[in-house]
Amino acid sequence: MDWQALTLSLQLAIWTLVILLPISFFAGRGLALHRFRGHALLQGLLALPLVLPPTVLGFYLLAVFSVNSPTGGFYQALFGQSLAFSFEGLLIASIIFNIPFAIQPIQRAFESIPHDQFDAAACCGLSCRQQIVSIELPQIWPGVLSAAVLVFAHTLGEFGVVLMVGGNIPGETRTAAIAIYDSVQAFDNQAAALMSAVLLCLSLIAVTMVFSLNPAANSKR
Repeated sequence: MDWQALTLSLQLAIWTLVILLPISFFAGRGLALHRFRGHALLQGLLALPLVLPPTVLGFYLLAVFSVNSPTGGFYQALFGQSLAFSFEGLLIASIIFNIPFAIQPIQRAFESIPHDQFDAAACCGLSCRQQIVSIELPQIWPGVLSAAVLVFAHTLGEFGVVLMVGGNIPGETRTAAIAIYDSVQAFDNQAAALMSAVLLCLSLIAVTMVFSLNPAANSKR
């Protein structure tokens, strides 16, 4: 059992959640409540990680993170290390390939709120913060929870983008999914089975939590 790889995967998933969820909350809110020119194009761009092969997304990210690119060169000049094949680069990649899994459930939750509630909030003179806290959050939290679980589970299981951007550096970019692959390549099926079982259990617990805490599902009992 590669505990180091599992710990790194959990750290990556947690940091991705901490950074991505607040961004996705306001992005999903904006997409749900406002229509503008290019709205469909923006939604398409945000949904690209769902349909792009992981190797394609990983290739473009690796090109952007390269020291020969403006982004990668600036990062190396600033911090003295390459963005590619580092945990920081892996974290940025994780945030990018999880964007649709975070934004879409939150956007759908906002779209389910009746528009007359927003009109009533405006008539009552509620500020944006008051409207979010008193009206929106109590209704969209199942969407936020679903987004959190999807991001967490997807980060634990992602392989292609992680391998392309981070490589396989123990303690730095070697995640649980890559450890499973390495174990299979080394014909260590016992280690691969144990790590796979751990990821399976973590994913099942996370998904079960969504169903148990979702009021829409519980109301049908």
